[in-house]
Amino acid sequence: MSEKELTPNAFYITNENTWENVDEGISRQITNYNNDLMMVKVKFEKGAIGYKHHHIHSQASYVAAGKFEVTIDNETKVLEAGDTFFANPNLVHGVVCLEAGVLIDIFNPVREDFI
Repeated sequence: MSEKELTPNAFYITNENTWENVDEGISRQITNYNNDLMMVKVKFEKGAIGYKHHHIHSQASYVAAGKFEVTIDNETKVLEAGDTFFANPNLVHGVVCLEAGVLIDIFNPVREDFI
């Protein structure tokens, strides 16, 4: 973890910020963060794949729109708008977008690899 204290802006206005292309059919906006917490909006086109991966961060995700097949530690569920999932540190997880949508991801601590 960086020794520098990261200070978030009080507000994040979506229309005043650009989307970063992450992978085919996937883009994100890093909405805000400090050293302990990060919020990221991730937009998926139908069929896009958030490939299985793991990291040291706790991750809570909210399905803001769309439909996703979510796999965490070899268990798979289909989630729709309003549903959530939680990936403990180092658990392998990934998603397949079944209907175009948006995930709101919260990480603890900050994903320094994103900034």
